[in-house]
Amino acid sequence: MALTTILGAGGPISNELVKILLAKGDPLRLVSRNPRPAMPGTETLAADVSDREQTARAVAGSSVVYLLVGLKYDVKVWQELWPRIMANAIEAAKRAGAKLLFFDNVYMYGRVNGPMTEQTPYNPVSKKGEIRAEIATRLMDEVKRGNITAMISRAADFYGPADVQNGLPNALVFAPFAKGSKAQWLLNDSLPHSLTFTLDAARGVAMLAERESAWNQVWHLPTAAPALTGREFIGTAAQAFGVKAKYRVLNRGMIKLGGWFNPMVRELYEMLYQNDSPYIFNSDKFAREFGFAGTPYAEGIRAAAASFRK
Repeated sequence: MALTTILGAGGPISNELVKILLAKGDPLRLVSRNPRPAMPGTETLAADVSDREQTARAVAGSSVVYLLVGLKYDVKVWQELWPRIMANAIEAAKRAGAKLLFFDNVYMYGRVNGPMTEQTPYNPVSKKGEIRAEIATRLMDEVKRGNITAMISRAADFYGPADVQNGLPNALVFAPFAKGSKAQWLLNDSLPHSLTFTLDAARGVAMLAERESAWNQVWHLPTAAPALTGREFIGTAAQAFGVKAKYRVLNRGMIKLGGWFNPMVRELYEMLYQNDSPYIFNSDKFAREFGFAGTPYAEGIRAAAASFRK
């Protein structure tokens, strides 16, 4: 049976993907720096994917590799490690003769006037976006040269169950409501902002990897449309928690001040262009190919809220 390897196991997308892959019964190897005890049906392996030989050993014998690594949200860490990690994953997949699926975000598109699609050109307006553009280009250049079978799957900002600690709606909306506090939103609550449900992202990458014709392309993962405004998202979440929709909108000054005390907020500041204009992520290509357009927001928000209430 074909071996599937996840580089960067333990994150929110990986955890959902593991459930899907285990149900299929194929052998599964979970790779991270500090792996948890193995679940039944899986093999765990400790490896530092910024090290070329450790990455090669981690991938050896695999047929499909998912690159789901999440790094500390720090531009200096990204500049140092992301190019190296992508180079190592490409080299390891080549040595193993494995297909490589990279789970990506939308930072490389920069400020987009209209919906983001798979054809949107790379025009980063942030340092993090420049890094993402560099590594995505590197991977697809290898594909164009016929050196590797790979694909890029992209998600918008995401939300999901309580274990999704790096989703902004989780931190700004669900967690405060679960504690009886006010929610928060960034810059403007009247603009539409697409959000990918993490369970849909995991389901999407699993479906893509199984479809032979999907390889060597870029795909946007299933994301519900139309996008909700911040006000609509918060209102729906409040309803799911059975609380009043009390919230405040954080302006640039507040966020800049918060950055003095919180490194994560400081790193967020250069990405605020995503919150001062409509942020529309289009996944029609996936919906046409697979017949799945993403979990409706009301349903996804209810499921996320239920996990926080537990």
